[in-house]
Amino acid sequence: MTILQAIILGIIQGLTEFLPISSSAHLVLTPYLLGWNIPAEQAFIFDVLVQFASLFAVIAYFWQDLLTIGRSMVQGLLKREPFHDPQARLGWMLVLATLPAGVIGIAIKSLVELAFASPQMTAIFLFVTAALLILAERIGRRNREIEEAGWKEALFIGFAQALAIFPGISRSGATITGGMLRDLKRPAAARFAFLMAIPIMLAAGLAASYDLLQTPNFTDLLGAFLPGIVASAIVSYLSIRWLLGYLIRHPISIFAIYCVFLGTTTLLVSALR
Repeated sequence: MTILQAIILGIIQGLTEFLPISSSAHLVLTPYLLGWNIPAEQAFIFDVLVQFASLFAVIAYFWQDLLTIGRSMVQGLLKREPFHDPQARLGWMLVLATLPAGVIGIAIKSLVELAFASPQMTAIFLFVTAALLILAERIGRRNREIEEAGWKEALFIGFAQALAIFPGISRSGATITGGMLRDLKRPAAARFAFLMAIPIMLAAGLAASYDLLQTPNFTDLLGAFLPGIVASAIVSYLSIRWLLGYLIRHPISIFAIYCVFLGTTTLLVSALR
């Protein structure tokens, strides 16, 4: 992987991790569509590192929220009233929402790995993302705030996040859809989706780090990857900020058009090769 390729992929990761258009799909399809022959070992290392960059960005954006939630959870446990404070209750709902993706991800790991090897399958899953985004706008009433989310909402959004194990199904798209189908307002659903991304991204990154550290030339590749990692962190932060503002007045279904376009383009290119 060249430095230019790393920067381009880092920017794409930053844009697509939190916009509901699937970062995993873009990291699979961009090299495929541009004809980049990036070794699988290098692609794996880079993907893990830019995921950590996006994780750093979402923590940096929500650090005050995280401190408030964490403090409230600890105080609730000390007082033996873990669900009394709304922020503490939100924290436990985020924990609950994280569980389905972790359990399902472990159970179908081999199937997911096959999907990542198939640009055509990734393209098909982009159509699933598009359908979810349209469904959210058609069905959800969007009249509730994030503090009103209970255990039913948390589990529902958690199972929605589990769909995003497959490349092409946007994690943010699935979780925002899950929140909106449980009548959360768009910004509230997005905030819940971004906060619940932190534990699942951290767990996935730590799980992949073991394989990462076993790679013989890991340190040799960092020089080429570093510009892409920095680009991913910066663009991820800006994407979060932009999307939360955008969703106040605009529908999320606009992103469905892009998902259909990218999925269709990929299938056409695949058929012509």
